[in-house]
Amino acid sequence: MGAAVVKDMKDKMEKTIQHYKDELKTIRTGRASISMFDNIRVDYYGTPTPLSGVGTLSSPEPRLITVAPWDTSMINPIEKAIQNANMGFNPSNDGKIIRIPVPQLTEERRKDLVKHVKKVAEDTKVAIRNLRRESNDRIKKLEKDKEISEDDGKKFIEQIQTATDDFIKKVDVITGEKEKEIMEI
Repeated sequence: MGAAVVKDMKDKMEKTIQHYKDELKTIRTGRASISMFDNIRVDYYGTPTPLSGVGTLSSPEPRLITVAPWDTSMINPIEKAIQNANMGFNPSNDGKIIRIPVPQLTEERRKDLVKHVKKVAEDTKVAIRNLRRESNDRIKKLEKDKEISEDDGKKFIEQIQTATDDFIKKVDVITGEKEKEIMEI
């Protein structure tokens, strides 16, 4: 009974870490990355469609991303969607392909991005701690309802704390890597 609570909590924490990693992918660093455009939606005949669903994205150079639309009539909506995303990009097209130069980040912008990463990391840690609290409450309820012994309850609460510490460390490691990537020139 208590082992199921611990396993359930670990699964949820794993999903929280994955969500954090996905969120960090959208934060731009100094070099061009196609994943920065994962959250951009293009109005494809009235349907909001992911950018990757209307064309082929590639990064032929470290500071350039290209979008080759499958339907050339979609060039203007794609360009508009990229500009409306407020990511600081200025796309240009030649009628067939959209080129998005990725400008060098200023020192001030890098520091702002690091602050943003730290805020997202802290939000992730709070989510992990909330999962810990919920799991501890579930264990205490099982103890109170006499479904597990007091000793087992203590053992499960220790397992929950150990798992929480491990996941918090994972967030710190991922955050450190992203900060290093952002500050790299």
